[in-house]
Amino acid sequence: MTNTTSNQALAERIERLVQEHIAASRKSAQEALERAFASAADARPARTPRQVTKTSGSGKRRAPAEVAALGERIYQAVCAKPGEAMTVLAAGLGASARELHRPMALLKRAGRVRSAGARHLTRYFPMVDEAAASA
Repeated sequence: MTNTTSNQALAERIERLVQEHIAASRKSAQEALERAFASAADARPARTPRQVTKTSGSGKRRAPAEVAALGERIYQAVCAKPGEAMTVLAAGLGASARELHRPMALLKRAGRVRSAGARHLTRYFPMVDEAAASA
């Protein structure tokens, strides 16, 4: 009989320990959540109606004549160095690759320049002018 009561007492003691452990785990988890949400609320900046950020560019459009002139300079550079990347052409012209994007797109649309490759591996080649080739 002592064996049965000792087993029952042991089972009750184990159950009590498990319940205490679960309660302690819940309490520490609740405290961790409260700390996390408190720090997130402190770190969040106050919202303003609309914050306007200034871009790196001037925000003004270039005149069509300026874009056309830059396009001619790019075309000359492509004819002088066929198969070069935009960064090489830009360095030779003293401009950034970003500044040359629009004039290059206009040259490609006009059929004066073709490109091969993608992204930073794009190379530019002049198209053969039929009138100049037959002369």
